[in-house]
Amino acid sequence: MGINSKIEWTQVTWNPVTGCSKVSQGCKYCYAERLAKRLKEMGVKRYKNGFTVTLHEDIVELPLQWKQSRLIFVNSMSDLFHERIPMKFIKHVFDTMERCPQHIFQILTKRSRHLREIARELPWPPNVWIGVSIENTRVLYRVYDLQQVPAYVRFLSCEPLIGALDALPLEGIKWVIVGGESGPKARPMKKEWAVSILRQCRRARVPFFFKQWGGVRKDLTGRKLNGRTYDEIPLERHKSQLALFRNILPSSPRWKTSNY
Repeated sequence: MGINSKIEWTQVTWNPVTGCSKVSQGCKYCYAERLAKRLKEMGVKRYKNGFTVTLHEDIVELPLQWKQSRLIFVNSMSDLFHERIPMKFIKHVFDTMERCPQHIFQILTKRSRHLREIARELPWPPNVWIGVSIENTRVLYRVYDLQQVPAYVRFLSCEPLIGALDALPLEGIKWVIVGGESGPKARPMKKEWAVSILRQCRRARVPFFFKQWGGVRKDLTGRKLNGRTYDEIPLERHKSQLALFRNILPSSPRWKTSNY
């Protein structure tokens, strides 16, 4: 369950949990739900439950076997802070990440309130990044919840961006990703929404990553904004972070480090 990823801002996905449930408009046409159903139909054993939340205890410690440094997206097919995931399991995942200082782990959640409630019970080493998904102003509270988490890198994923976000609270935020929705029923993203976020990031000196325009064929719409590619990632001054980036980036020319 450690799979090389085509997601532009990471290298590998690791899914100790699969399955989720919808909590907001950003979930309406969930890519993970579509993929899980397809994998179930193909007879893939880990997806025998489809998109029902399923814990995979046998791969919780899988990253310990990976010696080469990697950027790892945690639970691309679920949400680690889903209400059906026991605290004991979440702590086990965090224990594994803490024991793997050679990697950077990227976690995204829409369940920011639960994250905020339990954050003080979890370790937050420099190699664990935590982000929230925000698709429009209705879920801006997720950013405020995130700002209460004692992580070294807090980031925002504005994807699928389905509304304007003209007043993002960026204090304490180290990275912003923007992307349009993809898939057969993708809702359009307006250029001015993306440009507004870019301008806010520049004013706040926050690295900006433009992932995609999206649409039915995201390979055709591309990922250029204003005629250029924005592929910035945060470059932490913390020594362990610098060491990680030196190991990861030479083989990954698609990223540009930014030390804002």
